[in-house]
Amino acid sequence: MRIGYGQVSTRDQHPEAQHDALTAAGCEQIFIDKASSKLASRPELTKALLVANRPKDQLVVTKLDRLGRSLEHLIELSKMLQERSVDLVVLDQGIDTSTAVGRMFFQILGAIAEFEHALMSERTRDGLAAARARGRTGGQKPKLGPRQVQLARQMYDELDEHGKRRYTVDQIAAEFGVTRPTIYRHLNKTTP
Repeated sequence: MRIGYGQVSTRDQHPEAQHDALTAAGCEQIFIDKASSKLASRPELTKALLVANRPKDQLVVTKLDRLGRSLEHLIELSKMLQERSVDLVVLDQGIDTSTAVGRMFFQILGAIAEFEHALMSERTRDGLAAARARGRTGGQKPKLGPRQVQLARQMYDELDEHGKRRYTVDQIAAEFGVTRPTIYRHLNKTTP
């Protein structure tokens, strides 16, 4: 069975052109999302993928950019379709994964995506190593300085005349303008 999927993202676009092309391509069911392709939630794509679940089914789109949010997302969708033995047909680009050329195209895309991911990871590691070499570390600066931590600990340990804590964690947090978890985090650290 041929299942068509279309997607329009801006207000001035109309889905009729995609719908007509998918109908002309012989699609028995057509699903069209009217939302940004960047959004993770595309309910009509989800429905189309639920219907296209038998071997030899074909998911048909007019253009590749209508299907995936990114190259990585396209590869993920392609793998899922391949696991189900569902073919992908892209009308405008002449891609059909039921053919050897179509499968090769997606393998090349997969290799490019993997290469891109490896380069990005390598650049991130190099940047972090360079920052560490300059004495910089990542993360937020501590909310409390060493003197404030010492004062917070003293306040926490201070007892009233009945032997109960004089200050609650809420009161200590309010005094320093931080949250309770911040106070607890510092109280739980052992002092050197």
